[in-house]
Amino acid sequence: MSEQPQFTVKVDQNKYLPEGGREVHAIVSVEASAAGGTEGGAVLAAGPATRASEVVIIDTSGSMSYPDTKLRAAVEAAQVAVDTLRDGVEFAVVSGSNVASMVFPEQPGLVPANDENRRLAKEALGRLRASGGTAIGSWLRLADELFADRKGIRHAILLTDGKNQHETPEQLDAVLFRCEGRFVCDCRGVGTDWEVAELRKVSSALLGGVDIVRDPSELVADFQAMTEAAMGKSVADVALRLQTPQTAKLKFVKQVLPTVEDLTGRRVEVPPQAGDYPLGAWGEESRDYHVCVELPPGEVGKVLRAVWVKLVVPGPPGEEARVLATGNVLAEWTDDEARSTRINERVAHYTGQAELAVAIQEGLQARERGDEDTATARLGRAVVLADAAGNEEITSLLRKVVDVVDPATGTVRLKKNVDKADEMSLDTRSTKTVRTRKDETVNNRAQKG
Repeated sequence: MSEQPQFTVKVDQNKYLPEGGREVHAIVSVEASAAGGTEGGAVLAAGPATRASEVVIIDTSGSMSYPDTKLRAAVEAAQVAVDTLRDGVEFAVVSGSNVASMVFPEQPGLVPANDENRRLAKEALGRLRASGGTAIGSWLRLADELFADRKGIRHAILLTDGKNQHETPEQLDAVLFRCEGRFVCDCRGVGTDWEVAELRKVSSALLGGVDIVRDPSELVADFQAMTEAAMGKSVADVALRLQTPQTAKLKFVKQVLPTVEDLTGRRVEVPPQAGDYPLGAWGEESRDYHVCVELPPGEVGKVLRAVWVKLVVPGPPGEEARVLATGNVLAEWTDDEARSTRINERVAHYTGQAELAVAIQEGLQARERGDEDTATARLGRAVVLADAAGNEEITSLLRKVVDVVDPATGTVRLKKNVDKADEMSLDTRSTKTVRTRKDETVNNRAQKG
């Protein structure tokens, strides 16, 4: 990306609380756009061009040789990813089995993308063979060492086809704790012999995405898309800084668009009375966050800034963080019942979609353990929520797992024979959200205009 985006912050909420009311909910929308703008407070350019580095991690365990097309497709996909890198981006390719090893360059380190290094990397990839087991933590540990003290955009792609059988969950957790905040990692599982929850844990900790690649032939397009998206990022280490009054308590902070991700536990304290929530790297895009704050009750007529929202990036060494944009979450106590009981449309919409993700995951887990009553109830609830949100992709995926008798009431029957790939697709995409229908209408009008 040649042009640094500019950021805006917009807050949607019903600021009115009844007498004695304590909880304030708001949707904080953050947009990065080359066009800039002033809505939402101060807007500053992000600064000089950001350096970028990329590590591609390919599973080369023994299972990748069955069928033999799987490893060949993974190699071709990684070669396309290397070709997609911008000139000058530092990169490396890692082979993962029960240990992690360098594919290119031969010695641990990163090299700049140029014609010669791309050629050598693709040749080295062509020599890969499948053997050994799966130890994802060791792959990520090597990636972390490769990124070392690199600044700017730090992105990894991780592909696997199996479960993490050659290290304990505790070993993987320890590596994720070490890597959190140091780089972003998008995860892909090819085929159906891997565990969604396992890869979701990795992608969630490292602020990336997770998805299934049903057929190896789809890997090339997927890797190219992921690499292009990474190359489109130009602002690293963005954080949502939320400052509250001394008597307030932030109950939760969740990303709700484009996916549901609970950020509450990632708070980094910033005295006085503020906390930073890491958002990773940004290009031209928009994301929405649901913020809930608890306040002591105020008198009728009192107006309070419940949360001062700031979007920040690290400043130069020894300097304060730079503020990219600001916004306010407000609270005002009223005795007007019509005002205080009105639920903001966007808050309600995203609350429903967060519940949708939980309902799907709980329903699939119940189905797996043979609890058909719970599975039917939870997946039926998911059908209602998906229909209400207008989430057509999730509705379509749900219909591959259940027969829908009545979408309005959530009356469903579990299908007896379900394609494992369909079930995993529903699971991986359960956290993918859509905007409200009102938002979509406004966006469509803007595009036509």
